[in-house]
Amino acid sequence: MSALFEPSPILLAFLALKTTFYLPALLILALLRLLAASGAARLAALLALLVALAGIAARFAPPLLGLTGGGVAQAAHALANAAGGMALPLLASALMLASGVVTGARWRWIDLLHLLLLTGLCGLWLASA
Repeated sequence: MSALFEPSPILLAFLALKTTFYLPALLILALLRLLAASGAARLAALLALLVALAGIAARFAPPLLGLTGGGVAQAAHALANAAGGMALPLLASALMLASGVVTGARWRWIDLLHLLLLTGLCGLWLASA
């Protein structure tokens, strides 16, 4: 018999992907696109990289730096948890999608990996709701 308040494996997978794996994976994809692309695609990839980096810093930097209270920790917490923690991943993904459709995009396999990652995140999000 399972416990009444035991979270589902789908919810646990969604939380792990959203909080730990998604933005670092997107950061790597954005860096690869930044290195390969030119023009508008490079700019969109740079913006996606910066948003992903901001999300990673907001999530992990305050505890690592011992900032448990005060304005910086509260601002980082608010940024990391905006829209249920989905604002930064979706914003970074929108910029990454834009980098794939504007002129100068190369290495289309990056788009495929990003779409797989985004589909996994959104699928788990919908399944856990």
